[in-house]
Amino acid sequence: MSLTKIEQLFQEKLAQLQAQGISKGNEKVITGRQAAAEGLGPRYFLQGYGQQAFLRMNSNSYLGLAEHARLMQAEAEAVERFGTGPGAVRFISGTCQPHVELEQKLAQFHGRDAAMIMSAAYATMVGVLPQFISDETLVISDALNHNCIINAIRLAHPARKEIYAHNDVNALDRLLDANKGQVKRVCVVTDGIFSMRGDHAPLDRINRCCQRHADGYEEGIITVVDDSHGVGAFGETGRGTEEYMGSQADILIATLGKAFGVNGGYIVASKIVIDYLRETAPLYIYSNPITPAEAAAALAALDIVDSQEGAHLLAKLRKLSALLRSGLEQLGFETLPGEHPIVPILVRDTQKTSALVAHLFAQRILVTGLNYPVVPNGEQEIRLQVSADHTEQDIDYLLAALANFGA
Repeated sequence: MSLTKIEQLFQEKLAQLQAQGISKGNEKVITGRQAAAEGLGPRYFLQGYGQQAFLRMNSNSYLGLAEHARLMQAEAEAVERFGTGPGAVRFISGTCQPHVELEQKLAQFHGRDAAMIMSAAYATMVGVLPQFISDETLVISDALNHNCIINAIRLAHPARKEIYAHNDVNALDRLLDANKGQVKRVCVVTDGIFSMRGDHAPLDRINRCCQRHADGYEEGIITVVDDSHGVGAFGETGRGTEEYMGSQADILIATLGKAFGVNGGYIVASKIVIDYLRETAPLYIYSNPITPAEAAAALAALDIVDSQEGAHLLAKLRKLSALLRSGLEQLGFETLPGEHPIVPILVRDTQKTSALVAHLFAQRILVTGLNYPVVPNGEQEIRLQVSADHTEQDIDYLLAALANFGA
């Protein structure tokens, strides 16, 4: 057997991705961390760049909990007690006490009956969304939904799929009205916080719209929200888009790997739904869970978010995000309003976006540039992400570097 022929095809595909400007390229390897000092937040060292220390403005660790002493201690103690891995899938012998306690805590945190943890948020969406979709189901999806939602829908093979313009509830309303009598069930799925822009779904209006049309479908309408970027980082107490909008989805999917600083994904819903998923979701049944130590660390993270310390971190996060947005506007950069720590710079030009990423890297600042066709042409942007372990001096340093762009 030989890979020669297929490797040639792969090489052509790689060259095509590079020509389109969407190749990820070589990954930057973090080799160490410099602790916060002298009014500055932590800095990071990269392989190949010696002792140059970089400000990280592209991390999902919104509360800075990944390096929190309580999480590291909880994880270390759980490793001593349970070992480094679960050793089996859940239904065989891979369920440990921290897994069960974490699921109970997540359900309580979100005001639901039950929760189920999985290996990652992406795996959660891909693993559970198809279980809500039959061959007589219409799926309606926001135009800017995350890749995990897009692929989950493809795997589900619904009777029909519709896309509504980003956050356009009137368009959703028209679709729900037009499809009555044609399918038995509707699944409306949206991100809570949209990862490219930091804006949020109008969940209250979506729910009211679905309620108006629910009687027109024999098996009703299910709302599914992936709030991986919202939970822990958005809302007065970190409950995400649901808290901010004062409205709950039927099914909420989120992650432990962003604001909570650990690893893994989860779903919260009614007990019947969770019991059903434990018996039917292949990525839950046949995949190992997160480690018991990760579950213990996530429990510590939830305790912190629900404490005075958590309230302080969330308030600081909102303050720094507002400071960055205000500074960008004063410099003449286009951004989007909001309270979420994703703060985009809408550059709207591929070459300028790439040049700005390179300029900031030269100033030892790590950012993420999003170019066409990853985003629509004209929507090219730099995605900045604020963390509670940043400082006002960090924001000032970033704004000063941006002010020098093109000088």
